Amino acid sequence: MTPKEILFDLDGTLTDSGEGIINCAVLALEHFGLPVPSREEMRVFVGPPLHETFVRFGVPSEKAEEAVAVYRSRYIPIGKYENTPYPGIRELLEALKAQGHLLYVATSKPEQMSVDILEHFDLAKYFTRICGASMDTSRSSKDAVIAYLLAQSGTAGKKIMVGDTKYDILGAAAHGIPAIGVSWGYGNVSEMEAAGASAIAHSPEQLLTLLNSL
Repeated sequence: MTPKEILFDLDGTLTDSGEGIINCAVLALEHFGLPVPSREEMRVFVGPPLHETFVRFGVPSEKAEEAVAVYRSRYIPIGKYENTPYPGIRELLEALKAQGHLLYVATSKPEQMSVDILEHFDLAKYFTRICGASMDTSRSSKDAVIAYLLAQSGTAGKKIMVGDTKYDILGAAAHGIPAIGVSWGYGNVSEMEAAGASAIAHSPEQLLTLLNSL
């Protein structure tokens, strides 16, 4: 088996971070006196860049940075730990490492927060590099994060992206990287398929099989 370089999204792919993200997004919407939708509707906060999502929920674009600051005032000390790895993820990472694959994280979450979360759950050790967004908007899209990762890693092996939203699929495609969608996260399977996902995994066990077959 030829080792691959596998890029993982974080929120909705490795860990179920919805509780903390939604709790902090509610705080920010309340700060602006905006209506707070149902938690089901607010699931879309998990994954995409926060600035864009706050504008979708009524925050004026010129106030988006303030909304993110309010969000982070709770997220950094509390919200990032209202989170848990999905069942089977640790075993998946262990199996992939044992097979000789190189594992990376490519997430739209700020990089240091991502490192903190993965270290908290003792998952950071599986990854060659953890790459995330910058704290401002200069590196926030999945496309930009993957470009940053590729520039940092300097490797030329076969790459595959794994994520739970269309943004992961499209970001990988921008760099000619095939992507597998996972159905247990916060994205929409139909949207991932329409974006060009090579396959959809419905469990970490199935994901392992797909990663070794592509």
